[in-house]
Order: sequence, then C-alpha cells, then structure tokens
Amino acid sequence: MTTQTPPVREIKGWHVFAGFAVAFGIIITVNLTLAFNAVRTFPGLEVKNSYVASQSFDVDRTAQLALGWDVSATLEGKVLSLFIMQDGTAIAPQITEATFGRATHVGQDESPVFSFDGTALRADVAGGAGNWNLRLKAIADDGTPFQQRVIVRAVR
Repeated sequence: MTTQTPPVREIKGWHVFAGFAVAFGIIITVNLTLAFNAVRTFPGLEVKNSYVASQSFDVDRTAQLALGWDVSATLEGKVLSLFIMQDGTAIAPQITEATFGRATHVGQDESPVFSFDGTALRADVAGGAGNWNLRLKAIADDGTPFQQRVIVRAVR
C-alpha cells in the first residue's frame, strides 16, 4: 500500500506580502492605540513656564530641605492620613493645596480637607485599591513654601 502525500502549495509573492501587511498592520494599530490613550489621559503641564520655574528651583529646594520635614501618607479604608514630622514631632502646617488621586490620570482626583488630631492630618476620601498619590503644597510657620508628591501607602 502506498501513501499519498498531499499536494504542496506554492508560496507566491502575494502570500508573503499579505503576511507582512497583516503583521505590520497589527503593530501599527497597537502603537497608534497606545499613543492615543497616552495623550488622551495625560493630565497636563506641571508648570506653565519651565524656564521661570527653573530660576528659583535650587533656592526653593534648599529652603524646603532645611525644614527637615519627613512626610508620608497612608490610606486605610476611606481615611487618608498625612504624617508630617519635624524633629520627631508631628506638625500641622498650613495646607494650601492638596490633590489626592491616581498616578496616571486625573479622573478620580479630589481635594481632601484635612484635620489634625495630634498625630496626623486626616481626611475622608473615596480611595480604593490601587496606586494613589498626594500632591501637596504647604507653608511652614516661617513662611517657607513646601511642595511634594507623596506616594500613598495602603494599610490593610
């Protein structure tokens, strides 16, 4: 008994072209989708004029570091706790601006209203699971401006 081999199909030029066209079409579609979503979800500029902001950066940073503040934040359930320590003591500087939100988009941003309880500044927020940041601007008692992006640690 002889076995019959199936006929071999010849690969023609249009087969190769179609393969390349499909492969590059998928790559280009994915790249355009990712680029569109990156631009669509970009929250915007950090400063209006980077040159003007850069002129006082070193002076502002030196003054801020001289405060000696140790800043951290935690999220436990729906309670955001902001710990600002100076020389091992909890302090409550004047918060001029605070934005609690996702690291990647501004869709869930909120402005918490903090109250000091002797150990931390606390505020009720919507929160939830995931990566959260607190963009903080405050003023020290001596008038020194302070700003920092604080990564919020979730407490379970």
